[in-house]
Amino acid sequence: MANPPIVVSALKKHTATMIMLHGLGDTGHGWSFLAQYMRAYIPHVKFIFPNAPVRPISLNGGMPMPGWFDIYSLDKIIGQEDEEGLLKSRDYIQGLVDKEVEAGIPSDRIVLGGFSQGGAMTLLTGLTLKKKLAGMVVLSGYLPLHSKVFSMASKESKLVPIFQGHGTDDQVVSYKFGQQSRDELANNKYNVEFNSYSDMGHSACDDELKDLVKFLEKVIPQNNA
Repeated sequence: MANPPIVVSALKKHTATMIMLHGLGDTGHGWSFLAQYMRAYIPHVKFIFPNAPVRPISLNGGMPMPGWFDIYSLDKIIGQEDEEGLLKSRDYIQGLVDKEVEAGIPSDRIVLGGFSQGGAMTLLTGLTLKKKLAGMVVLSGYLPLHSKVFSMASKESKLVPIFQGHGTDDQVVSYKFGQQSRDELANNKYNVEFNSYSDMGHSACDDELKDLVKFLEKVIPQNNA
C-alpha cells in the first residue's frame, strides 16, 4: 500500500489503540504530534499513524502526492468521487484494525480517526466495518459516498460514538460539508457529537484537542482495561 505506519507505543500497559489517518499531501508524521499530546491523558493507548500511498491527484493537476483517494474538486467534494480509491483504502485500513484485534486488543477498544481526507476514510471504514469500534474521530472531514454508504453500513457501526470537529472558516473542506455530514449521520440514527470551532480554518486548535481528549477518555477509559 505505502510506507509502513508510524507506531507510538503506550506509556503504560497497552489496552487500547487509536489509528489516526492524515489528510491529502501529508504523511503519518504530520499527525504524530497527537500521540505526544495525548499520552499524558491516555497513557494506556498505542497510536498508529498510517501513510497513504502516493497517487496522481486530479486537483493537483495530476501530480502525484500522498492521498487515500483521488480528489477532483473542492467545490464538489461530495459530488464526483473516486469510489475505487476509497474502497481500496478502506480495505487497507480495516486490515489495520484486524491486526490490532489479532494482537489482542478488542475492536471496542480501538478508535479510528482522521483529518480531512482521513476523516472521510474514517467514516467510510468505520461505517462498513463488521466490528464495533470504541469510537470514530472526524476532524475537518466529511461523509464520502453519501448516496450509498448507509446501504453498505454494518449493524455494528450504529453502536459507535462519533466525534466530529470542524472550523467555521475552513476553506478546504467547507464547514457546510461538515454540517451536512453531521445531519446525514444523525438522520440515520448515528450517535454523532458535532463540535464547531469559530475562526478555525483547515487545521486543528487547542480547544478541539481538549474536546478530543474528553471524548477519548470516555470511549477508551483506562479503568476499562
